[in-house]
Amino acid sequence: MELSFTDPVGPADGPLLILGPSLGTSTILWESVAPALAAAHRVIAWDLPGHGASSPAVESFSVADLADAVAAAARDAGSGSIRYAGVSLGGAVGLELLLRHPALVERAAILCSGAVIGSPSAWRERAAKVRAESTSALIVASAQRWFAPGSIARHPDLTGRLLHTLQNADDESYARCCEALAEYDVRAHLREIDAPVLAVWGEHDQVTPESSAAEISDGVRDGRSVRMPAASHLAPVDAPAEVSALLDHFLTERSR
Repeated sequence: MELSFTDPVGPADGPLLILGPSLGTSTILWESVAPALAAAHRVIAWDLPGHGASSPAVESFSVADLADAVAAAARDAGSGSIRYAGVSLGGAVGLELLLRHPALVERAAILCSGAVIGSPSAWRERAAKVRAESTSALIVASAQRWFAPGSIARHPDLTGRLLHTLQNADDESYARCCEALAEYDVRAHLREIDAPVLAVWGEHDQVTPESSAAEISDGVRDGRSVRMPAASHLAPVDAPAEVSALLDHFLTERSR
């Protein structure tokens, strides 16, 4: 599997920070947050198969496969360790990275995500809907689910571009992401994670609410959860300044 990564931003000798996307979005999800994080990190972001600049998927894959592809890219970049932050599906990839590549990941922020997300039947139904009707059929529901009240009015350009990204995603690749999430469940393995983990939840998020973040922070050995006011499922869009400050503190606190 080949994923597309942005060019690094930030000091060439800074620790590598990899930013992961939510389903239906692209690297632009992080564009209001990445510049602040690049003050102390060499920052790159990646796209899911068939999203943004990544090629469409040609076969089925799992969330673990996505984690392996991210780990391989980090090692190809010459990094022996990384820091990671991901939203929703990108957060699930972060948990799989922590489990499958523990020596690689120093610490990870898991935003608006969970050790399991939704139900297998719901994900399979969405995959079937997209194959039958395309991702365009998801635009209205996604706008309601992704953004906190007033966020579209506050950030019209970015929210509009993200919805266009969803519309332009490859339908089959999106459906295969849904099927990967239908099989994803790492709840029984959280206690195996030693690295520090920050679980962030948005107060308006109905997809992965406080209970999802608490399950992560309580399940890992070194975890904490934080509520993000005025945010829904895409916290870096709803509350970019607050997310930037929170992640900068968490990612660098033991390096200061």
